Amino acid sequence: MQADAAAITVRLDLWLWAARFFRTRSLAKQAIDTGKVDVAGQRAKASRTVRIGDAMRIARGDEVFEIVVAGLSEQRGPASVTQTLYTESDESKTKRLETIAALRAGRAGYQPPESKPDKRARRLIRALGDIDAS
Repeated sequence: MQADAAAITVRLDLWLWAARFFRTRSLAKQAIDTGKVDVAGQRAKASRTVRIGDAMRIARGDEVFEIVVAGLSEQRGPASVTQTLYTESDESKTKRLETIAALRAGRAGYQPPESKPDKRARRLIRALGDIDAS
């Protein structure tokens, strides 16, 4: 019976990596340790087992995913396959897209400089930095 239970569960950090929420398994573990991943409303450990039907909340940068586990995998595959490992609620998807749109709109007026600052501009930048020091 223990062999059957082990066959239908996967470690949380491994599943997050396989589902492409994080680029490496160590980044997934770090996110779990810092409380950015909740399973069933509770803070989880990296070694926690994930089962089909588990509800998760994953905060990655400015994005927050509220998902339900639909499949298990220990291997990282193509993005089209890994998207079948979870289902995201419509509420979560709309909130996430609205947040991304608001962040993009906030950056819309920003124009990066076309070249590096010259000597005079560098001196001004350094002078502005010294204001905070005093």
